Amino acid sequence: MTAQAEETGRTTFTEEWEQWHARHEEALADPHGFLAVTSLRWLDATPTRFPDAPGAWSSTDAGVVVDLDEGEELTLDGQVLRGRHDFGVVAERGGLFPAAGDAVIEIAKRGGHDILRPRHPENELRLAFTGTPAYAPDPRWAVTGRYLPFDAPRPTTVGAAVEGLQHVYDAPGEVEFELDGTTHRLTAFNGHAPGSLLVLFTDATSGVTTYAANRSLSLPAPDAEGSVPVDFNRASNLPCAYTDLATCPLPPAGNRLPVAIEAGEKIPSGR
Repeated sequence: MTAQAEETGRTTFTEEWEQWHARHEEALADPHGFLAVTSLRWLDATPTRFPDAPGAWSSTDAGVVVDLDEGEELTLDGQVLRGRHDFGVVAERGGLFPAAGDAVIEIAKRGGHDILRPRHPENELRLAFTGTPAYAPDPRWAVTGRYLPFDAPRPTTVGAAVEGLQHVYDAPGEVEFELDGTTHRLTAFNGHAPGSLLVLFTDATSGVTTYAANRSLSLPAPDAEGSVPVDFNRASNLPCAYTDLATCPLPPAGNRLPVAIEAGEKIPSGR
């Protein structure tokens, strides 16, 4: 490869990373993104009112219920909700987002518990957000890995950013890759897109220049031979890096790399 071609390739690599990072920042700072969360409420059988959400909320065997007073309403999928409304049982890691004026009220289940997480665009954390510091993109940290599927998905219990909470994920396999002549393996979970993977990890930079609890890396679906790109320049923070109102999972025990991955997002400003 000529020096000019190498420089062109590096410029393209940097531009693509900048576009990815801009999209990630935009989603984080969305009017109803995680920076807009104003509280984390753990629901129980007692109907309870909260200052940042209309109605009295409770968790029952039949699911989450809200009792709205006269003059209070929510909107879900174009339907206006008034009085008493039963949202039904929310799936683990699922969620509903009824609107309340310019806010949305997230209804979710985490670790088997029903929660409420109001999201208000005017939240101070969102308004003060100026971006996430990150290492400069470097092709050194973009390698080709190999997906090693398990014979059957393995239920994997991990801790959470909230003390005492646990998450259980089905791990379909591991991703093996090499850095500076050393081979590493990380347990992978299923990603959002069909066939894609999600890796949660820490490394020697964790708690120093990067967020201590975890970072995540989304991987595309491996090809027919199991080859998969592993680009640590796209290692990103989970919501718990920005707010204590998140319930993010922690990495599996084996996903603690002994090397310093000096790539991807760093500790958010102010944290």
